[in-house]
Amino acid sequence: MSSSTLTPMMQQYMETKEQYKDCILFYRLGDFYEMFFDDALTVTKELDITLTGKNCGLEERAPMCGVPYHAVEGYLTRLVQKGYKVAICEQVEDPKLAKGIVKREVVRIVTPGTNINTQALDETKNNYIMCIVYIADRYGLSVADVSTGDYFVTELDSGRKLLDEIAKFFPSEIICNESLYMSGLDLEDLKNRLGITIYSLDAWYFDDGMCTKVLKDHFKVSSLEGLGLTDYNCGLIAAGALLQYLYETQKTSLAHLTGIISYTTGKYMLLDSSSRRNLELCETLREKQKRGSLLWVLDKTKTAMGARTLRSFVEQPLIHREEVIKRLDAVGELKDDAISREEIREYLTPVYDLERLISKISYQSANPRDLIAFKSSLEMLPHIKYILGDMKTPLLQELYEELDTLEELCQLIQHAICEEPPLAMKEGGIIKEGYHPDVDKLRNAKTEGKTWLAELEAEEREKTGIKNLKIKYNKVFGYYLEVTNSYKELVPDYYTRKQTLANAERYIIPRLKELEDTILGAEDKLYALEYELYCNVRDTIADEVVRIQKTAKAIAQIDVFASLALVAERNNYVRPKINEKGVIDIKNGRHPVVEKMIPNDMFIANDTYLDDKKNRVSIITGPNMAGKSTYMRQTALIVLMAQIGSFVPAETANIGIVDRIFTRVGASDDLASGQSTFMVEMTEVANILRNATSKSLLILDEIGRGTSTFDGLSIAWAVVEHISNGKLLGAKTLFATHYHELTELEGKIDSVNNYCIAVKEKGDDIVFLRKIVKGGADKSYGIQVAKLAGVPESVIARAKEIVSELSEADITTRVRDISVQSADTKKKMKKYDEVDLAQMSLFDTVKDDDVLKELEELDVAHLTPMDALNTIHRLQNKLKNRW
Repeated sequence: MSSSTLTPMMQQYMETKEQYKDCILFYRLGDFYEMFFDDALTVTKELDITLTGKNCGLEERAPMCGVPYHAVEGYLTRLVQKGYKVAICEQVEDPKLAKGIVKREVVRIVTPGTNINTQALDETKNNYIMCIVYIADRYGLSVADVSTGDYFVTELDSGRKLLDEIAKFFPSEIICNESLYMSGLDLEDLKNRLGITIYSLDAWYFDDGMCTKVLKDHFKVSSLEGLGLTDYNCGLIAAGALLQYLYETQKTSLAHLTGIISYTTGKYMLLDSSSRRNLELCETLREKQKRGSLLWVLDKTKTAMGARTLRSFVEQPLIHREEVIKRLDAVGELKDDAISREEIREYLTPVYDLERLISKISYQSANPRDLIAFKSSLEMLPHIKYILGDMKTPLLQELYEELDTLEELCQLIQHAICEEPPLAMKEGGIIKEGYHPDVDKLRNAKTEGKTWLAELEAEEREKTGIKNLKIKYNKVFGYYLEVTNSYKELVPDYYTRKQTLANAERYIIPRLKELEDTILGAEDKLYALEYELYCNVRDTIADEVVRIQKTAKAIAQIDVFASLALVAERNNYVRPKINEKGVIDIKNGRHPVVEKMIPNDMFIANDTYLDDKKNRVSIITGPNMAGKSTYMRQTALIVLMAQIGSFVPAETANIGIVDRIFTRVGASDDLASGQSTFMVEMTEVANILRNATSKSLLILDEIGRGTSTFDGLSIAWAVVEHISNGKLLGAKTLFATHYHELTELEGKIDSVNNYCIAVKEKGDDIVFLRKIVKGGADKSYGIQVAKLAGVPESVIARAKEIVSELSEADITTRVRDISVQSADTKKKMKKYDEVDLAQMSLFDTVKDDDVLKELEELDVAHLTPMDALNTIHRLQNKLKNRW
């Protein structure tokens, strides 16, 4: 389209849109944000609002839609959640003072990872934006939350580790270099399955020199050593590119990004995405709800900051014994001192989200009510600090020192801002009486103006004798004296006529003009002065961002430890001992979530003992539904809880620090990516065997069940051998299986032990005792479980017949015949075998001598364990088929 044909306003719109092609442009016109052309079509479709048109100088009206400025955040949030970027274009000069078209500029770009609208964000979660740089087979990674000021950087050497970090932070937006698309990482899966918005940026964002400069300038350091980034070449580029992107989208100084934390993935326990999902740490596997997760049990925090910190504890358990013990000491002291703990929690209740409030203040988007919320939070700090002063444990003493009560800021807001101010910043009513003399003077002029006018009106009536003289006001003429025609002859000479009406005249006098200037000028001056003073207060608070963030972090941790202490007391948790000898010894352990779901304390507690020697691998057999998965998960969760510094659900617990927890629990077809159950299972097993260490804890459930019996058994057997071998892996493992043959490993491998779920039989029925006992299960009870699940009786009866036949015949040769048999199976099978010679050839009589001869000829020295197992199985079946 030709710009010369557009109206001046639309030319300005098109010029702005040209600069922000990848954004939906919210263009401020009066009290609305308007969208035009393709943007209007997109927004009407996504938000279901009315599409209209506007004359813009072209032959056809431009498609147009709009949203009110006072309700813009809701519309913004909905667009951003759908993955769109939105550029906010504001009027940056007063329309009254503008010559020609009002000047407009884009003041902020809102993206999924940079939305700071607290009403749109989950206060218990961080809203992260992540930058990933792929250079020479390494991944630089930087993460920030602009709503809280958190900013991290690290470096990774594999795509698998990168996916684990993405699962940990779960960013709403990822920005990256073009090379990441060539790295083999499935970005479409991240977009579609996890709902993460992904953009690639131009190459210049990742220029080494530019990234170094922007980081040094922002943090005001002369070298990167001061930031601790010298060992992070790729990470540095990711951090610099992310900071530059935030500058361009937020268009502020980002003063609340006061530091960058470099970390190595080896500092915390490694939890891959599969383990996070299977252990249901922060959300349930199926419903994706917090209720039913470990976080749901542990989270009794009072503040949003505490909730986010507890989530980060659960996501990142510690692996250094000293740090774990410091946390346990803090939780223990608060558990034992219930009175102080509950007092602290009471003072925490009114504390708002200090991290996100100071971010809004730094952004200059905080309204007067935000400052009142900030003040009411600060009022609680001296009380919390006073109670902490009596605490003895090192970590609580550290938090006491870090907790700055910020009393001068609290007093500033108390003196300056009204207790119940309006939301608007430029319409007055913000500054308290007595804070500034000019405000009081102007406010008096505004309120006393009515009195002054009434006095002048009475005075003029008396002077002139005009009994019905009135002082009135309208927006066109301002204040005036109105005299009806019946008193027109009494009007004195110093009255100047302003307007003639049908039955009256309107006049102005010098004294009324003075009052008009004072009264009308006072309101504008008052609003301007109040806004200026408000901004001064806000900026004074923003200058203390480092102190405020430090205090916010301290409050968050105090909240977390108080929450963990309360949960420990209510749920009868015990303090775990922490060792580095590789021993996991849990007496009467309980599943923290399941026990909350089961009424009347009916959960059956169980012991667990694992070490690096004779008790490295526990093979657990027993029927489905008996509680194997619950038992294994509870062991993993108890270990994880101990390493975040929480007390644990057990009678006693001695936990050896583990560096990683891997789980392979259950199976589900990943149809969206074209992977079968068995492929998913084997991929996860491969990941575990390649990445686990001798200090890891493995939870493996039903390995090999997705393929044929012999293949599955072979894989499961080989996996157990590999894990139990100290030279190959030697990881502590709970291995649940329905292959009873694996119980044979107890005698063959020193570090393998058998356990099973106790079951009580009552005729054809069973009762699950849910108790783990030494030894292996002798049968699977599959048909009894099917009966319990409600499978029709006719199917149960037929299954029993088939089991009976399969136990008498080789499963691989009889299953085809059995599948077509009726109830009188035995009778028909005998007749069938007599007449069908071809079929009989499959069941040729086997002589004992043939089996003995084959056994004699076996070269046992060169047989692998798997070959031996298969050979024994084959010979055993031959003997079973003797006629």
